Amino acid sequence: MAKMLDPILGEFQQEAATTRRVLERVPQDKLGWRPHAKSMSLGQLANHIAMIPGSLSKIAQLEAFDIGSAKFSPPEAQSTQEILSTLDESVKSASAYFAGVSDADAIATWKFVNGDKTLLAMPRAAMIRGILLNHWYHHRGQLSVYLRLLDVPVPAIYGRSADESPFG
Repeated sequence: MAKMLDPILGEFQQEAATTRRVLERVPQDKLGWRPHAKSMSLGQLANHIAMIPGSLSKIAQLEAFDIGSAKFSPPEAQSTQEILSTLDESVKSASAYFAGVSDADAIATWKFVNGDKTLLAMPRAAMIRGILLNHWYHHRGQLSVYLRLLDVPVPAIYGRSADESPFG
């Protein structure tokens, strides 16, 4: 029997393959590079992208997440293989979670709080779709700009890029 999160799981699996193609392009000799002093390094950004599904799916399992406990400094990756291994584990963990979410848990209210103040409240499915996935896509887009700035061919994501076409 189909469950409420089945479409999200399908989207997630498709996007995981696309994300892997982008992360495979990360040049290992440029992991410390950053386009601006306020930007994450390439290695931090790529590692963050690899970690998002697993990390945010753990947060989705909570009734509420307190922003006060958050640590927003992703570790620097030491190699492209480390990034890809992290992505594989993260996707595996998130896929298992999504597949096991009951419809009742999917529609249950999830909260983003700061101490005793509720900043955001929404159904868990909306958190997964609107926060987890959109956050992932946002940073993947950011990474595609990093790649362009480094003259690394950008893979096709939603259609062709200047470097690659899925249409032949």
